[in-house]
Amino acid sequence: MGLLSDPSRRKVLTGLLTRLNTPICIVCYLAGIVWFMGLAFEPFTLRTYMSENAMGSTMVEERFSSGERALSLAKEFDAHKRKAGGMPVEWLVKAMQSRGLEVFTQSFSRKLPFPDENKERYMVRGTNVYGILRAPRAPRTEALVITAPCSPGNTNNQAVALLLALAQYFRNQIYWAKDIIFLVNEHDLIGTQAWLEGYHHTNITGMEYSPLQGRAGSIQAALSLELSSDVITSLDLVLEGLNGQLPNLDLANLFYAFCQKLGVLCTIQGKLQRNDWDTAEGYTHAAQTMMLMVLKQACGRSWGDHGLFLRYHIEAASVRGINSFRHYKTDATTIGRLLEGMVRKLNNLLERLHQSYFFYLLPSLSRFVSIGYYMPAFGLLAVILLLRALDLWVHLGAPALAPSCHCFSVSLQPSSPGVLTVLTPVVISHLTGVALYLLPVHLQEMAVEHFPVSETEAVVLTAIAIYTAGLALPHNTQRYTHRLILMQFILRYMFTLLKLTALLYLAVLLGCTALINFSLGFILAVTLVPITASITPHMPKALYALVMVLLSPAFTILYCVFIYQELIEAPVSVSEGWMLFLSVISQGILDHALYGSLVYPLLALFIYPCWLMFWNILFWN
Repeated sequence: MGLLSDPSRRKVLTGLLTRLNTPICIVCYLAGIVWFMGLAFEPFTLRTYMSENAMGSTMVEERFSSGERALSLAKEFDAHKRKAGGMPVEWLVKAMQSRGLEVFTQSFSRKLPFPDENKERYMVRGTNVYGILRAPRAPRTEALVITAPCSPGNTNNQAVALLLALAQYFRNQIYWAKDIIFLVNEHDLIGTQAWLEGYHHTNITGMEYSPLQGRAGSIQAALSLELSSDVITSLDLVLEGLNGQLPNLDLANLFYAFCQKLGVLCTIQGKLQRNDWDTAEGYTHAAQTMMLMVLKQACGRSWGDHGLFLRYHIEAASVRGINSFRHYKTDATTIGRLLEGMVRKLNNLLERLHQSYFFYLLPSLSRFVSIGYYMPAFGLLAVILLLRALDLWVHLGAPALAPSCHCFSVSLQPSSPGVLTVLTPVVISHLTGVALYLLPVHLQEMAVEHFPVSETEAVVLTAIAIYTAGLALPHNTQRYTHRLILMQFILRYMFTLLKLTALLYLAVLLGCTALINFSLGFILAVTLVPITASITPHMPKALYALVMVLLSPAFTILYCVFIYQELIEAPVSVSEGWMLFLSVISQGILDHALYGSLVYPLLALFIYPCWLMFWNILFWN
């Protein structure tokens, strides 16, 4: 504290930071990237362990043996689904009732803001069917959920059948201390959202649904099943939820523990675990797995039905069956026993899962990176913005720049042109962001009338047009100060003040984003920090304008699309990548309207306007 309170020492420290500002910023940026990439190196990670005492042992005897019956049920379910042309509601109700469950249905409807061309739907109507197995040994104040989406075609028939087989088996057991809800939802996430809103008596997305006639206790945890083949070679655990939320790490540890016990091949991000961490191939594999998790978390969408449960503080994950034609095979009985063991362990909980981590990255299922390990990587990037802001602040207070005449003091009045020079770019940039957020959906009908495009194409192209139009708004409002005597001095002062404001604004935005969704905040920091920290009006306009555009939020999304396709070993051409980019934009807008994803409004209302402020600085005259 003496270093900061002593004026002479503080002056020396400030002089050192300003003199070495650029080298320090470069070192911090490189250190942040190296730190992040080093997180995939196994000696720098922690081994996963079970924190919850009630789930600390897998010594339970799983006796589920109806795997073959489940496969025959899958064929029966598929036949009735084909006959009904969709979800066979009546057959499901009878099937659940015959297994001793209290069965209820819920109808729902949702009109999308524009057609979803990926799934070819606009006006969605459907029915959820769920059965409740009441706990025989408890006051029925808590519940667990097992859900299986009813998907079009032959998809997920085996999951629904296994759910029914588990319901029949669980009905004959007497050790349940929690109600168990077996949910078959239609139209994937939309049906899940309708059921969750009905269960918790909320309506945050404008969904129309019938009230639930049957309820259980407070939901403690949920598992979503996705099985689309009679032959399963491995089980993939999906954790990423809405807005980058993750379930408690103990849920992933529980899945991994039972996979190890039963000899089931398990993956994360579709990748098997390797033991040769000390080789280049082993490190690359772990880095690719971690990067896949970062990209999926950053997009803010729910990668399974489980993602919507997380919003209601319900720990949930999706178990996805993979048929990759490996020599190793897992039958339905083994999968049923794995789910039985997980549900029995969750049944032992006396309180919600809370003792393990909620913020983590997984380079493999046996190793994890905690928040205390990965946040310094972001901190090293964010501190660059603060160092540059400190440098500008010192220059503003320097004698060469300090205002000393009455003419300059007049320019600082609220109605003066000097203040307007700073406020005008800020206000107009944010108005452009508001237009980017509101107009694409509201102008789709007008665009369809005047151009040969579909509604979805109209929304996406309107968003791109508004985004591009913002580049034509370098608001050189300093022309209003031409009448001032010290015009050159004032303009320099105002440019410095605008950049100082923009740097602090961006630092706050990225910091708040990283606290909620580290992956999104880190990716934005990697692309935005270098150019925003170094931009000045004195640089070559054409070259740095090109660099700024290539490091803008839209191009960041485009890069992420290509990187993701490379990581999943499905590379695409430039034209295919562009089409995927357009699809990502439309899905981002839809996810915000349907489920409340915050990524699109964050980018449109805050990140893009902040980037426009730096764009104005580059073209400052």
